[in-house]
Amino acid sequence: MSATMSGSGSSAPCRFAHYFVICGIDNETGLEPDALAALYQWLEADRQGRDPEAVAAGENFDQSPLKRTFKSKVLAHYPENIESNPFDQDAVNMLCMPKGLCFRTQRDSLTPQFHSFLITREDGSRTYGFVHTFYEEVTSPQICSAMQTLHQMHQAEHNASAHKCPSSSSSSSSSSSSMDSLASSLDEVESPSSSQCAHRSCGCLGEGYDSLRDTLYVSKAMCLITPMPFMHASKHFLSQLNHAVMSSQPPPLPLESYIYNILYEVPLPPPGRSLKFHGVYEPILCQRPGVGELPLADFPLGETFRLLGVENLVQLFNCVLLEMQILLYSQDYQRLMVVAEGITTLLFPFQWQHVYVPILPASLLHFLDAPVPYLMGLQSKEGTDRSKLELPQEANLCFVDIDNHCIELPEDFPQFPNKTEFIQELSEVLLSFGLSPEGGKISLAPPVTTQTSTLEVKLKSSCLSKLVDDKKNGNLGGEALDVLELLQGNPTLERLQALAKRTGVKVARLEVLEAGQKATGEEGVGGRYPAEEEELRNAKLNVQLREVVAARFTTMFTDYESFVIQNSPDLESWLTNREQMHNFDKASFLSDQPEPYLPFLSHFIETQMFATFIDNKIMSQWEEKEPLLRVFDGRIEKARLYNVRAPNLRSSVYQKCTFLKESAQAIEQRLRKIDHTAIHPHLLDMKIGQGKYQQGFFPRLQADVLATGPTNNKWSSRTCSTQRRVDRHRQQNEHLLLDNDLKEKHMQEARNLGKILRQPKLSDLSPAVIAQTNWKFVEGLLKECKMKTKRMLVEKMGREAVELGHGEANITGLEENTLIASLCDLLERIWSHGLQVKQGKSALWSHLLHYQAREEKNELLSESPVSNGQERRKLESSVGLPVLRVSLTQDMRHIQNMGEIKTDVGRARAWIRLSLEKKLLSQHLKQLLSKQVLTKKLYKRYAFLRCEEEKEQFLFHLLSLNAVDYFCFTSVFTTIMIPYRAVIIPIKKLSNAMTTSNPWLCVSGELGDSGILQITKNILEMTFDCQNLGKLTTVQLGHDNSGLLAKWLVDCVMVRNEITGHTYKFPCGKWLGKGVDDGSLERVLIGEFVVPYNNDEGGRGCKTPPLQRSPSQIRRISITSLTGHGNKPTTVQIQESIGESVNNIIKHFHKPEKERGSLTVLLCGEGGLVWALEQFFHHGFRTARLFQKNFFVWDFIERAVACLENPDQTGDLQETPEPLGLNCESFCRYVNGINNTPRNIGKDGKFQLLVILGARDRLLSQWLPPLAECPVITRMYEENALLRDNLTVSSLVGVLQTLNDFPITLETSLTKGVDL
Repeated sequence: MSATMSGSGSSAPCRFAHYFVICGIDNETGLEPDALAALYQWLEADRQGRDPEAVAAGENFDQSPLKRTFKSKVLAHYPENIESNPFDQDAVNMLCMPKGLCFRTQRDSLTPQFHSFLITREDGSRTYGFVHTFYEEVTSPQICSAMQTLHQMHQAEHNASAHKCPSSSSSSSSSSSSMDSLASSLDEVESPSSSQCAHRSCGCLGEGYDSLRDTLYVSKAMCLITPMPFMHASKHFLSQLNHAVMSSQPPPLPLESYIYNILYEVPLPPPGRSLKFHGVYEPILCQRPGVGELPLADFPLGETFRLLGVENLVQLFNCVLLEMQILLYSQDYQRLMVVAEGITTLLFPFQWQHVYVPILPASLLHFLDAPVPYLMGLQSKEGTDRSKLELPQEANLCFVDIDNHCIELPEDFPQFPNKTEFIQELSEVLLSFGLSPEGGKISLAPPVTTQTSTLEVKLKSSCLSKLVDDKKNGNLGGEALDVLELLQGNPTLERLQALAKRTGVKVARLEVLEAGQKATGEEGVGGRYPAEEEELRNAKLNVQLREVVAARFTTMFTDYESFVIQNSPDLESWLTNREQMHNFDKASFLSDQPEPYLPFLSHFIETQMFATFIDNKIMSQWEEKEPLLRVFDGRIEKARLYNVRAPNLRSSVYQKCTFLKESAQAIEQRLRKIDHTAIHPHLLDMKIGQGKYQQGFFPRLQADVLATGPTNNKWSSRTCSTQRRVDRHRQQNEHLLLDNDLKEKHMQEARNLGKILRQPKLSDLSPAVIAQTNWKFVEGLLKECKMKTKRMLVEKMGREAVELGHGEANITGLEENTLIASLCDLLERIWSHGLQVKQGKSALWSHLLHYQAREEKNELLSESPVSNGQERRKLESSVGLPVLRVSLTQDMRHIQNMGEIKTDVGRARAWIRLSLEKKLLSQHLKQLLSKQVLTKKLYKRYAFLRCEEEKEQFLFHLLSLNAVDYFCFTSVFTTIMIPYRAVIIPIKKLSNAMTTSNPWLCVSGELGDSGILQITKNILEMTFDCQNLGKLTTVQLGHDNSGLLAKWLVDCVMVRNEITGHTYKFPCGKWLGKGVDDGSLERVLIGEFVVPYNNDEGGRGCKTPPLQRSPSQIRRISITSLTGHGNKPTTVQIQESIGESVNNIIKHFHKPEKERGSLTVLLCGEGGLVWALEQFFHHGFRTARLFQKNFFVWDFIERAVACLENPDQTGDLQETPEPLGLNCESFCRYVNGINNTPRNIGKDGKFQLLVILGARDRLLSQWLPPLAECPVITRMYEENALLRDNLTVSSLVGVLQTLNDFPITLETSLTKGVDL
């Protein structure tokens, strides 16, 4: 037996079908409650603190026995086992009959149902199952009487509870458990309201079961398990088999002949070929795509689009690409399967890498608790309201209600590129096949159907009349067994005929049967069966819809290969270092894409399916190319040949798919001209009298003839030798590369990187296995957290290093936003894992609200919570700004006060962003989880948040994010109102701390300004509410010069965002007042971000920033007073500082627009252009000692203008003054315009304004030569001054000219009141 077994096993990969299975009721064991349903109830009782044993022991008499779940069993499967695809009895039984056995009476619908399923193994390989469920009459008196007894007990229970109906039945619905409510909403029997109670109690009697009055039927399933998804062929085969069982006439041959034929004699069609094999009554066609074509997908995509409509389907497709949690919901198992397979088919060349269970049995509902991306299908019950379906987590869930054609989407995700045009193109394909893009049919297919339907009737009637008439050829009625005995031992049809003639027995129409088969073959070429026409139409529609989608990916990823990083010498070193390596240059790839694609692509390239795709590409250097990758690369080559102009490929203009017709023609040619025909079903060497035909009952099959296949099949030996050759070649490769075990270990680790639990194991569902599964989830979440925080840190620090002058930038704001959104999603999944109580869509926000309620209650109970805050404020007042108290609940209140955010998911994400920006995320979450009583109340024992060691590591990983500065809250919520606090700090030693004038200030940021704000005299501190200003850039500070003490020496202004705690320092160090310093009454101060100092109590604003400052602005160096005090900079330092300031401006414009930051700092801040040019003009400037008063650069500029406008008054002996050149004329106009401004900005302010206006209008480089040649220069500058060195001036002109290539725009705060 073992020899034949291995023989059949080795040829199995080449066979069309691997197993034929029958599932149903086992008459010997009788009625058994569904063990898996019982296990589920046990788990729920255990979680709720009830006694699980009592629940398990108790019967559910409240439910009608006809509606209860009873255990089904695998009654038979052939062959026993296949080495390459071991038979998983539990999984097959569960998926063949996901609801268990279904009992019905003659009053119920007994229509057969078809559905499919798949089993995904842990390595990702798949096996497909196709199930035909029909109803068979129950003949066992024991089962009928058991059902009668159960019904009587149910009636008694029902009558007893009828009086207290409203209260008792509704009490269960108040359960807050997410899984409980899920289970109850999936229950077929809903809690009755008081108004329905009487009606139901009388209705029960009519709808129940009475063994004397009713005929009892039970479901039975025939299943075909195949290695490839040949859905149509399997469906036709099983429906013909069912027809043979239900028909009043016996089939032409015993059923064993057809089952043996499909198991052992029908091969898989080779790639690019079609195959015809025979069912009971009609031939069946199938075809397999060629090597360069899209892989096989036999599930009808047209049906998927009809069920959902194009718009919904594209949104669902987008969610799948972004690896969200997808839950499909329908009453029909086949619909769940069609949509799941349809949507994953469209992913080519990518593959879904996470949990994939298109049909989730009721006993596996706890898998919806999985904190990972999944694609699952859940069966709904008739009349179930979606609003009652409480799911464990919904923050990142896409819920697809197939039966109602609607879809609930997660919040805030990027749209698929060119979505409108994409929908339009898909709609055109559907319309060409007579399908409506909104779902549902417009018209039937081409008019062929009317002809083929009449043809079908003729063919069927002729076949049946000829084949069924042959009563001596198969499952027989009792009358002709004597004839069978005579005919039993003859192997061939010819010898049978000869024997019949010789013995004088008349065999009815045996010749006609042969002639009929020949005629059928000929008929099939010209007039085709309607099933074949439908097959062809579906195949053409499928391939055209898939081609449209595949063309989108070909367009988007044409150049992906250029960005793959391949830096390993061999496979072993690559697999060993896989986790540490970057395989794809994401930043460069994104910078190369059209702007509209970026939001989607930046998210998509972070997914596991994209990472696996790139891994496969890298491994293709050393291994055979993965089939999907090979086809996709071929597509790209083809696209390049058609598109000679490469830039065209990167344009965001929508390009339609160009080869729809040729792909459809390839399929049509295959199906019109059959390449292979399988062996016809034939009589087997069977025992006499077994398999007796009885209408409506599936016979007990002869196991011995179905257990093994033939040993002399040409195709099986041929394909097996090919298989052996492939295996041998692979083994040699493995031996050459590295030790096989080591390679396998590395391979598994590398391929499972980032995948948590690929597939739930359906066969073993003991509590221990469920606990193990949850432990895998915990480990996976921790690993994912480590990877995400590491990625955020490395990318962010890489960017900061660039701004400090090291290396190249490798992150954009878009990428940063994607990574933060991904972190928010991870936190939601962690907080959803093992939830006891589901409240609201966001588990994290729900936990925070519980915490807030407890804290507020404690605050009310404590004596005086205010005094501490005031004391701390006094202590900190010397710093300038009072300390901002760290408070988790205060941050929550800020979020709750934001009217723009309407949902709990949005509030949770905003809170995460705020905490991240304040560098308090880890601290806040630690505080939240420190309340262990609350955590125990909210979470089950296995939840991630109750695993102490993992929780600590998780918080540590989050703590590492404090090493970098994020502005992820400020930059996203741009329209909210934010409270700011401003403090003006005077230099008290040198000036009056008090002033009699009325000060004012105006704060400006990247998003706007506050307007002019009056400050109360001598208080010098104020708070104001204003729409988010973004990162702060400038403060305008001034006063009205009133009173006796109007002069004021200001050290700096400090401004703090009271929500984020971000503090900005605006250094001044100058006087404001008439007749002092440069006479300015108003100054524009440039801001610098103050890095917070974190101690145990939280973030503390510090007066002087430490050396390690945020590189979001350039690193500053301290400068000496420009009036000659201290060490003067050398000529080399001055020239270097000008070059550096210009370089920084050029770098600014080479960044993506959203990443540029503040140009004001680069122009006017320390180390900026104005500062560098001020140094240049101060070099060699004659000191104040010579003139007996302070002189400023602006004094020189005013004199130069006077000299240029009136050259005769300068004392030079010129006979005819030359007219002013254009450069001189514009220079004089700008200086006079600035002098005439109503603002009292002082001489330094005027010089700053001149420089930035000159830079903006591309005039700065043109003004230098006239200034350098002006006669005034000899009186105001020493001989060695840089301004008097022609070579230096000309080189400076060259440097400044480089700024002319860039559009410099200035903040309104800088140019207010100047119209030039």
